Amino acid sequence: MKVKIHTTEQIISKLREVERLQAGGQSIAEACKQIAVSEHTFYKWRKRYGTMQPDEAKRLKDLERENGQLKKLVADLSLDNLMLKEVAQGKF
Repeated sequence: MKVKIHTTEQIISKLREVERLQAGGQSIAEACKQIAVSEHTFYKWRKRYGTMQPDEAKRLKDLERENGQLKKLVADLSLDNLMLKEVAQGKF
C-alpha cells in the first residue's frame, strides 16, 4: 500500500470534509472511506489539527521550521564553545 503524505492544509481540508459529511448523516467510518484515510489516521489528525484553521496551520509550520533552525544554531554554538574550552585548557 502506497503511503500518501498530506500537507497540513490538505489535512485540515479533509477534517472539514468529514465534519460536513457527518452533518449530512454519514458515520465517521463512511466519511473516512470517502476521503480515503483510515479512522485511526482521522483521529490522529483530529487530535492534532482539530480546531485549527488553514492560516493557523501555515503559521505552525513556519514556527516549526524556525524552531528547527534555532535548535541547529544552538547545537553549532555549543560545539564551538566546547572546542574553545578544550583549546583553552590545552586538550587538543
